[in-house]
Amino acid sequence: MTLTQAAVLGTVQGLTEFLPISSSAHLILVPWLLGWEDQGLTFDVVLHAGTLIAILSFFWKDWLGMLLIVGPKDPLMSREAASPWLLFLIICGTIPAAVAGFLGQRMVETQLRSPLILAIAMIGVAFLLWLAEKKAALKKGLGELSWGDAVSIGMAQAVALIPGISRSGITITTGLFRGLTRQAAARFSFLLSAPIMAGAALKKLSDLRHTGIVETDRLPLLLGFLASLIVGYLTIQFLLRFLQRNTLYVFIYYRIILGAAILLLIKFAGFRP
Repeated sequence: MTLTQAAVLGTVQGLTEFLPISSSAHLILVPWLLGWEDQGLTFDVVLHAGTLIAILSFFWKDWLGMLLIVGPKDPLMSREAASPWLLFLIICGTIPAAVAGFLGQRMVETQLRSPLILAIAMIGVAFLLWLAEKKAALKKGLGELSWGDAVSIGMAQAVALIPGISRSGITITTGLFRGLTRQAAARFSFLLSAPIMAGAALKKLSDLRHTGIVETDRLPLLLGFLASLIVGYLTIQFLLRFLQRNTLYVFIYYRIILGAAILLLIKFAGFRP
């Protein structure tokens, strides 16, 4: 892998992991369009580690607040939100995705990674996000999050195992259906993703324990890690600020356009369906 490929894929991971547009779709589509070989398991682990560190570092005050070490200083958070109750809700919301990942990951990797499924998922979630925007009450902050809200969003996160769904896309959509504000839905989505991302990274690291890392790959891996971390951090910051005054329609339109483009690539450009 070249340094350019590492930088591009790290940037793609950092952007698309947190914007509601599906990182899996882009990490499949970008190498195909550019004629690159599959980046492999090792690089996948490194990219996800970068975005995991981005989440942990951006929300460090929130995590400490949940452990009653410090109170929140972010104006979007209330003291009640950054509490052991929120930590309990994150644990409840994590269970469905953890169970789904344990039982269904092999099927997802072997049977559900086709571009046709990507396209259908991109357009389908765009419709759900549009419906959520139309129906959203936008009344509840994180301090008003209930156990039912957390479990519902967690079940949606489990569905995000299917490539093209987008973890942030489907969890933010569900949060809007549950009456959360856009900022609260996005924030809970990001906090909820941390345990699953950590578990997935540890699982993939265990798969790599016998292979190690080739010395010539170390610099591209480091560059990909840094790109995903830095771009991921900036993307979280951007989206939370963006949602204070804007809707999610730009992402809805993007998902529809990309889904339609994938369908056209399948039909006319030899993209394997």
